[in-house]
Amino acid sequence: MLAKTRAFFQERAVLEADTPILSTSAPVEAHIDVMRVEMGRGKIGYLHTSPEYGLKKLLAKGSGDIYQLGHVFRQDEEGPLHMPEFTMIEWYRVGMPYEKFIDETLDLILLFLGELPSETLTYREAFLKYVHINYTNGALTSHLRPLSPDAIHWDLDTQLNLLFSHLIEPKLGQNQLTVITDYPPSQAALAKTALVEGEQVAKRFEIYFNGIELGNGFDELTDAKEQRIRLDVENQKRINLGKEALPIDEEFLTALETLPDCCGVAVGFDRLMALMNLSK
Repeated sequence: MLAKTRAFFQERAVLEADTPILSTSAPVEAHIDVMRVEMGRGKIGYLHTSPEYGLKKLLAKGSGDIYQLGHVFRQDEEGPLHMPEFTMIEWYRVGMPYEKFIDETLDLILLFLGELPSETLTYREAFLKYVHINYTNGALTSHLRPLSPDAIHWDLDTQLNLLFSHLIEPKLGQNQLTVITDYPPSQAALAKTALVEGEQVAKRFEIYFNGIELGNGFDELTDAKEQRIRLDVENQKRINLGKEALPIDEEFLTALETLPDCCGVAVGFDRLMALMNLSK
């Protein structure tokens, strides 16, 4: 499947890249922890949790469409669906429409899983369908209490993540692929936001099969100032959780100033392999 994956991109003229896995800065996310490496002479490095920053630096220099297929690392992730080291497929398409890019991501997944139907739900529609609430109205308390007595004191995004992971995610993609789109803007991460039917949403998507997340993609943010604000917010969340703030990659922010309009996605290769083997 490694060869088939590379052939998938070669047929589409997407160039394979190989970016560094070790850096003195780190991707800043509140709920993803990086592996620290002692580099000698008192210097600390970090193993990448995704090749995103490195690939965007290449895109900003005019690389065109690129992908990377390789290992990534995450601290304290171990379980049936999580390993501290795993293989990720990540790729970027310059100038490709967002909806077409989602279709291409589905095509890559079907290379592993075979022919499957698909559906698309917005984040709001998923809450209405499976939790029977409009999450923007704040009617969350009765659903939160059975999951965690302390949840009513959490911030809104943490509450939504709890409800989504327990009440929605296990029901997604039952014998089909489910694409979730239009996330709350507070969950945009590295995605653009847009006004859709009068509501500000993040142009971000995730794909699920039998309750398992397979991919997470964005219409990529190209505003360096906005990205810095978001990274600062994530670092503050880390501090509030009792974690260390992480050093921001200034070269990455500089690259965003010349990043072309593009879409990108990260897909878990190991999960696709496991699901493919289960289906045999």
